[in-house]
Amino acid sequence: MLLAHRSLAELFSHAEAQYPEECCGFVLSDGAVRAATNIQNDLHRADPHRYPRDARRGYTMSIDDVRFLERSFATRTPAAVIYHSHPDVGAYFSDEDRDKALFAGAPVYPVSYLVIDVRDGRALGAVLFSFLDGEFRPIQKFTVEIRNGQMEIPCQS
Repeated sequence: MLLAHRSLAELFSHAEAQYPEECCGFVLSDGAVRAATNIQNDLHRADPHRYPRDARRGYTMSIDDVRFLERSFATRTPAAVIYHSHPDVGAYFSDEDRDKALFAGAPVYPVSYLVIDVRDGRALGAVLFSFLDGEFRPIQKFTVEIRNGQMEIPCQS
């Protein structure tokens, strides 16, 4: 799946706005972006033993967002990508990301995953991962360049 530059710009802006916490959301098959609410801080405050990560190092979407995601698969524009940011650690598919994306070794949802690299409040790029041959593999990389005050996103494969 190729992401449109306008979708990527919106995702990068979301990641910058939520910094230093992780942002999360969806990209629908028509390229529309739906930001989700990261409730990780609420979970951590309620039960830090069960949820040791706060929103700076984790994300959990609200139940309304999960319902939206699940219902989207019965529409003409289903979710195609789940995205989230990694503040100050780089765009990689972590063990935590893999654990949330799989159930009994199979993907929970028929989507790809975009991880956004945001450092010091600025999005630097992202990597799109898909489940191939039994594991999540990077399939496309994106970088952010600022030219004349404008965000440019040259694609790298």
